Amino acid sequence: MELTVKPIVIPDADSEIAVVDREAMSELNLEDDDYARVNGHDDSAVVRIRPGPAEEAGRTIIRLDGALRQTVGVGIDDTVTIEMADVESAERVTIALPVESTVSDTPGLYVRDYLTDRVVTDGQTLPIAPGFESVSGGTAQRIPVKVIETQPSGTVAIQEWTDVMVSEEAVEGPVITTEDALAVTYEDIGGLDDELAQVREMVELPMRYPELFRKLNIDPPRGLLLHGLPGTGKTLVTKAISSEVDAFFATISGPELTSTQYGETEERLREIFKEAEANAPSVVFIDDVDAIVPKREDANDVERRIVAQLLGLLDGLAERGQVIVIGTTNRLDVIDPALRRPGRFDRELEIGVPDGEGRKEILSIHTRGMPLSDDIDLDTYAENTHGFVGADIENLVKESAMCAIRRVRPEFDSSSEVVDTELLDSLFVTDADVKEALTGIEPSALREVFVEVPDVSWEDVGGLETTKERLRETIQWPLAYPNAFERVDLRPAKGVLLHGPPGTGKTLLAKAVANEAQSNFISIKGPELLDKYVGESEKGVREVFAKARENAPTVIFFDEIDAMAGERGEGTGDAGVGERVVSQLLTELDGLEDLENVVVVAATNRPDLIDDALVRPGRLDRHMHVSTPDKEARREIFDVHTREKPLADDVDLADLSERTEGYVGADIEAVCREASTAAVREYVRSTNEGTAADVATIDLTLDHFERALSEVESTRVGGSDAQFG
Repeated sequence: MELTVKPIVIPDADSEIAVVDREAMSELNLEDDDYARVNGHDDSAVVRIRPGPAEEAGRTIIRLDGALRQTVGVGIDDTVTIEMADVESAERVTIALPVESTVSDTPGLYVRDYLTDRVVTDGQTLPIAPGFESVSGGTAQRIPVKVIETQPSGTVAIQEWTDVMVSEEAVEGPVITTEDALAVTYEDIGGLDDELAQVREMVELPMRYPELFRKLNIDPPRGLLLHGLPGTGKTLVTKAISSEVDAFFATISGPELTSTQYGETEERLREIFKEAEANAPSVVFIDDVDAIVPKREDANDVERRIVAQLLGLLDGLAERGQVIVIGTTNRLDVIDPALRRPGRFDRELEIGVPDGEGRKEILSIHTRGMPLSDDIDLDTYAENTHGFVGADIENLVKESAMCAIRRVRPEFDSSSEVVDTELLDSLFVTDADVKEALTGIEPSALREVFVEVPDVSWEDVGGLETTKERLRETIQWPLAYPNAFERVDLRPAKGVLLHGPPGTGKTLLAKAVANEAQSNFISIKGPELLDKYVGESEKGVREVFAKARENAPTVIFFDEIDAMAGERGEGTGDAGVGERVVSQLLTELDGLEDLENVVVVAATNRPDLIDDALVRPGRLDRHMHVSTPDKEARREIFDVHTREKPLADDVDLADLSERTEGYVGADIEAVCREASTAAVREYVRSTNEGTAADVATIDLTLDHFERALSEVESTRVGGSDAQFG
């Protein structure tokens, strides 16, 4: 039967299986986990068969991973034939390892686990990973394992009970590097399905089907510029294209290209393009293109000559035939604009920050060969890693593995050259290892602005039920129920203004709604953005909103917004900085560029000082008064702040809420904190006097709260609602 090749889904990648449509399996009399021979253009391979999902029923497709596609010599959308294969289970397999291998004494861990369920043949050489490897290249290595003999002979499947023997014979040749043994494939890229489809459309179609463009009488696109934040996968996408497409691949690196000799840099550039033309179809890859082709008005003489030469080479692509130029950059604004017109870099494609689903795919890729304990939930970490790009997630997995190694390191036998097999078998990455690694990693996408992933939930906010409900409607509902908003043609609110006395919980509400909405949270204190240099304050506002758009969904929280967005026309000593900041805020909130999944929450206790244009409908259009809590709300706040505290039997929270009329949330938190301090103070004094009891006997008594009330009463920050509108 002839089937069309498609990439395999992430969890099944690199597992030596093929996913086939159920109808095709039925026609070939194949069952789940049967073996079939896949015949490609160059070779064939025997693989295990798994049924495809129900939604693909009736489609004559077969899903193969990158290694299998390379083995049989096919690309995506090529056709292969499959037929049933008779494969016996192996009773014994003898393998040979390289002389320099450090796992020759421990085949039970690295060799058996890797080969179980695989189909092997006498004389076959398989690369296996001696540890955790990185799909983006680097120092990761794979060791060649040669199958010396199988019993029975021929093509056999290795089972868990198969006896795997290590021969004294050594495999000829050095250790195989990752680039040689395992090129990056489409299955090694997560969270970029749409972007990868566009790149394939631009690179593969002109090379494989040039007649389509001749029929339409158009020239195919010749230049592609990938831009985005560092670590999002721009170079990785290009590596995957180079390994998947049967084309010559030339790389240009800025520092290697540049020469101090006049004209030598341009000559090197011409030679690279000439070589690409001679080996067409080919791809010329320019990494960090901004380093060699900056704007000419800001460039030196050498850089201007490089720009001029590259412009000439790109304009000559029509004469060079099937040569495609791919450039990557994370500084799109510094590239000379002459390069960014159609005919040169025809298409600009942003490689963005992955969303929750994308982060789950990337985590699955990087933990593909890692022994994980059962307590690790990748879905939870995918939800909690806002602002993480692919490089951050790779670093998280790597650091988690290092934490696992650090945990078992005291058990190493320093006198032995090889780690004990039992210790290796017991080595797993646990949830505690991942949590420890997570504390030391800052998300790259949000590094330039103050950002936090809030751990505050609605349960941590006492009272304020009406305000919480309105915040849910404004921020959570548009993200959770977008179809309902589209149905009634309702555009979500762009901004919320929280106003009320100090300490009533305005900041706490903003954190809670960001957490509940599974959003990034960028916190900006009003005066932070003000700068004495002309234009810097407005630039700060633009950068905050640009980061928010890149990392949507995002909640931007402006605390004390009255400090930076006061009434225009009244400032005399700030050289107009405040007015320009207000104008920039108005432009960002209501400008030509829409705020997609970005909500602005502002807080103030002086709403009368804010410029009127900022609080009109369409900008900060939802005004929510956060009032002083009533008796029931005060009781809820006491419950929140005493949730983990050991209370004595004489403490009546209902009575305390009665006695704290006029107190705001911050005052009540201060009362609970002072009561706890008083209890600790008593314990420390008794310890110094030699009469201390066990620490487990410490309780907060009514007397502690009495002292706390008298202490806080003289310093509390609350005020009447009348003062604050």
